[in-house]
Amino acid sequence: MKALFIGGTGTISMAITRLLATKPEWELYLLNRGSRSDSLPAGVKTLAADINDEAKVAELIADLQFDVVCDFIGFVKEQLERDYRLFRGRTKQFMYISSASAYQKPLSNHIITEGTPLANPYWEYSRNKIACEEYLMKLYREENFPVTIIRPSHTYDERNVPLGVHGSCGSYQVIKRMLEGKPVIVHGDGTSLWTMTHNSDFAAGFVGLMGNAHAIGESFQITSDESLTWNQIYTTIANCLGVEYKPYYVASDFLASVSDYDLRGGLLGDKANTVVFDNTKLKRAVPGFTATVRFEQGVRRTLEYVLSHPECRKEDPEFDAWCDSLIEVLEEAKKKLQKA
Repeated sequence: MKALFIGGTGTISMAITRLLATKPEWELYLLNRGSRSDSLPAGVKTLAADINDEAKVAELIADLQFDVVCDFIGFVKEQLERDYRLFRGRTKQFMYISSASAYQKPLSNHIITEGTPLANPYWEYSRNKIACEEYLMKLYREENFPVTIIRPSHTYDERNVPLGVHGSCGSYQVIKRMLEGKPVIVHGDGTSLWTMTHNSDFAAGFVGLMGNAHAIGESFQITSDESLTWNQIYTTIANCLGVEYKPYYVASDFLASVSDYDLRGGLLGDKANTVVFDNTKLKRAVPGFTATVRFEQGVRRTLEYVLSHPECRKEDPEFDAWCDSLIEVLEEAKKKLQKA
């Protein structure tokens, strides 16, 4: 069987690329600009092009047919319109990576299934994903375009420690604050539930849906079944680092209103909500699937990797100063109110 990944070297897609490379029945092509090509498993074929160069891509795939095409980097409807022009009649299954952040916010039920309504007034990213889904499902209904929608939630790999509030350079500065004994900003009071999924678990569910007749015309969420509070998440990270967890709790809507880090979408439209994912539908389509990497196991491996690879330790002094300033302002306000 033959598959083409648009992208294929990101947090989610690299794990799938690595897993699929172990399956002798699959022949895998990656269409991208060549980033991380030195990390690719043996046997993976590359088509070097920018997917936005439609004429070049059409030339590269002119003599190719695929069992599965997956777009990991489609964010707006226009990109999916391009994909349709390129791959209609060339694939038996088109898999699109959407996002679990597209689910209804605020939630009417914290138990999330594929039937949960899609609506997110807080985050343009999520609304664009919804528009992409609607476009593709319209093609399925009206033209029998063989679509499968995939909705990941918070998925992580060995290079990035998954956290709730961090700066534009990633999460390392929060880890650095922990190591320095400084308090870290935690949205709300840390008691809302969240789900972290290791990318190797995501890959197992995804590969089970590739070439799966039961997946055509359907949407699936792929997440761990382990739900943790944010306090448990941060405590686990602190324990792995051998330091004390020192949270500084700040209301999510306040953070969203005073930050330039797009926390309105990232928190109010996503992480500040308690969510528990019901993966029954996935398990029916992929018998035997279960997420096996507990957060404590996965994040320990991630921390070991990040702390031993300098390229993953990108410092963010601007975010660090913002955290200190925010805490100082709130502490001053607290003192004034206590005196009143």
